[in-house]
Amino acid sequence: MPERHYDAIVLGLGAMGGAALHHLAKRGLRVLGFEQFRAGHARGSSHGQTRLIRKAYFEHPDYVPLLHRAYDLWHELEDATGQNLFEDGLGLVAFGPPDSEIIRLTLECSRKHNLRVHEVSPADLRKRYPLLREPEGYRAVWDDEGGLLYVERCVLAHLDAARSHGAALKDRQRVLEWNASPSQVSVRTARATYTADRLVICAGAWSGQVLKTLGIPLEIRRKVLFWYKEKEAGSYGMGKFPPFFYDLPYGRIYGFPALDGLGVKIADHMGGQVLDEPTPPRRLFPGDEETVQRLRAKYFPGLEARRSHYAVCMYTMTPDENFVVAVHPHHPNVSIAAGFSGHGFKFAPVIGEILADLAVDGRTRRPIEFLGVERLLSPAHA
Repeated sequence: MPERHYDAIVLGLGAMGGAALHHLAKRGLRVLGFEQFRAGHARGSSHGQTRLIRKAYFEHPDYVPLLHRAYDLWHELEDATGQNLFEDGLGLVAFGPPDSEIIRLTLECSRKHNLRVHEVSPADLRKRYPLLREPEGYRAVWDDEGGLLYVERCVLAHLDAARSHGAALKDRQRVLEWNASPSQVSVRTARATYTADRLVICAGAWSGQVLKTLGIPLEIRRKVLFWYKEKEAGSYGMGKFPPFFYDLPYGRIYGFPALDGLGVKIADHMGGQVLDEPTPPRRLFPGDEETVQRLRAKYFPGLEARRSHYAVCMYTMTPDENFVVAVHPHHPNVSIAAGFSGHGFKFAPVIGEILADLAVDGRTRRPIEFLGVERLLSPAHA
């Protein structure tokens, strides 16, 4: 067998690609992963200190079985690496107006899947978290199993676990071209060409370029995350303040308790500059901070007005904001994951497991029918 031939190649080693590399290697495959930047870089969508995790999923109730599995796999990855990656005992509060679709769908999802989620009064919340401020007249929903993930640690943990099972990683190598025939796939970089029996593509915001022949309608959005220090150290710390989500007329704004000297992280899930290329400007523009500052000023009086830090990342959006996880419609030895639409990180380990299923078996027992690629293809590309 040629030295540059593998059982599987993974293109892209962010959250999903790193998880796929881990699960393929764990199954005993000879696997190679490519990353165009350094491993664990901050130029895509898998960085920024933290991500929310929750089970009551207003986006679509069919995500819940995947979330059950993701929670188990995050804990398994912690055990395998000896790292603290996941805080799932914090809970999470979501505020919305009486007619909020998010509140309604969260509660419907909770009832359907018998989740530990319930509506709670602002007065009861305030007893537990004295600094928590709610919009007047709003409803509040509490998710007992909500929490947070340490995003950079998680990405690197999957890569470390993949290496421990024998995976080879090549970072700072951009893939220039890939091709597939019925018998094998090939991947060409500026340095060499590699072949494999199967290919897994997890290109993040570069998916539109890497999968251009499919014509999946993907929109790249530039997103900015902000941090604000506490006026009184420890007042918004973990245990004293929960992860949160506000469904407001001017934004769907989420955030985290203060974890270090940077303070409380806050970001707006809505909006964002639409990009032609996955190269977002890293400087701030007028208006980037407007909705976050509006929330901070009204509901977080214990935070400094001036930000302590910011970071830029990207969302890769599908039209219906659901993921694409599927076998390539024209190449059965190619599996793809794309369009995670700003809410995919928490699913990384189960998506990695599913991609390994699709690569090895051509199918998975996980419920991913609603994530198929065909729903997004024009007749010319189907």
